[in-house]
Formats: sequence, C-alpha cells, structure tokens
Amino acid sequence: MNRYLLVLEYIGTSYMGSQKQPEKMPNSSKLVVTIQDELEKAISTLTKTKTKTIFSGRTDAGVHAKGQTAHFETELELNPSKFVNSLNGILPNTISVKELKKVPKTFHAQKSAKARHYRYTIANRTQRSAWDAHCLLVRYPLDIQRMNKALSYLIGEHDYTSFKKVRTSNPAKICNMYKAKAVRDGDYVYIDFIADRFLYNMIRSIVGTLLLIERNSLAPETLKEILDSRDKTKAGSTISPEGLTLIEVIYNDINGESK
Repeated sequence: MNRYLLVLEYIGTSYMGSQKQPEKMPNSSKLVVTIQDELEKAISTLTKTKTKTIFSGRTDAGVHAKGQTAHFETELELNPSKFVNSLNGILPNTISVKELKKVPKTFHAQKSAKARHYRYTIANRTQRSAWDAHCLLVRYPLDIQRMNKALSYLIGEHDYTSFKKVRTSNPAKICNMYKAKAVRDGDYVYIDFIADRFLYNMIRSIVGTLLLIERNSLAPETLKEILDSRDKTKAGSTISPEGLTLIEVIYNDINGESK
C-alpha cells in the first residue's frame, strides 16, 4: 500500500466540523455533513475503493482551514498533479486540495505533527463590511499593546482547563504554547496561536476572554489570573467560529522565534 499526504483548505461555515460523525444529528432528521465525508467520497470515487482518511486533528463546526492535512492509503501509484486536479473537480467549491505527496509508511498526519498554527481574524471598526464574511466584527477600539501583554502570559506549558469546553470526553488539559500574538493591519486584527495541541473550543474561549478584558478595560494580567484559576466560569464567552482558521500543521521541529 502507498501512503499519501493531502494538504487541503476549506470554508467551514456549512459543515459540522472536519471529523466524520453519525449521519444524522440526535433527535433530528437533518444529515450531518463534514469535511472528512466529502473528502473520502471524492477520493473513493477516483480510486474506485472505499478509502479512509486520517486528519491531523479536528476543527469544530464553522471553523475554516488553509492548511489542514490528512493521509490515506491506496494500492494505486498516483500522479500527484493529476490526482489533485481530479479531486478539485469533484469536491464542493468550499473545499479544495492544495497539494498531494507520497510519504513513508511511518508518517502519520496526526501523530507526526509537532504543532498547529491557528489564526483568529477580527474586523475592528464601527460598521460591518460586505467583505467580512469570515471574521468577527468588534465595534469598540482594541489596544494591540494591551492584548499582546495579556497574550504573553500564555507562552509556555500550562493547564488550559479555564479555556476548555466543560463537557467533553477528552481528559487532556496541558498545552505548550509557542506563540500567541496580535497584529493590526488597517481595520483588521489577526491573533496567531501556535501550540503543540489545542483543546476543544480553547482558542475561541481565549479570544472571548481577551475581548472581555478589552471591553471592560481590565488589566492584561487578568488573563493570567483566569488561566491560573483553572476555572472555566471565570473565562469570557466562547465566541463565533467564523473568525477562526487553521493556517498550518507543522511537522518540523518548532522554534518559537521563527513562527
């Protein structure tokens, strides 16, 4: 069997996340459609064999990606360029494959990853724009210097219980944050996070807390106090997934200064 790595991007608005789920929502006749469903269906059509994909990790419902990765196996020897062209001809317009390459059998999309890079995008102005489809509108002014002071307390290895969804079966709570930084570009504020792992709803909860601090002019140290408390009730709201994008899955060694 040959193993291949895919790099894909998608607009997650109309999907129930990246990971395959039961076909119907509980107590509903509504079908559940995920990124993995659509990708496996397209690959299986081309290989003429039911094909399973392994993603680097899940993205929640409504979250986007510019650099999600997944691997799959097939007995076929694929021509990467032709296969990508064929996949993109089958996939919905909201999903596209950027790259395909053959990898060693020891490679694993999830287990081989060293870190993930996410970005949250905020439009910081008093009025909405027709171009703001995939970001969060914040109408009050944001102070980048204050935000970065607060974010600096996240660097390093910490217990992120305060920013983790309360009812989840995953017991993980420790993450090593390599980068947490906000930058302004005109009316837009981009907040980049790079860590070895992220917990369910973690980034959306952190950004919600950051906005709570800004809206109420609280001290930047408030973020550290909430982090150290390990108490989810002290955190801000878990904000919209629309502004969140998985930028890259990193497989080489991490140097916090370089990203």
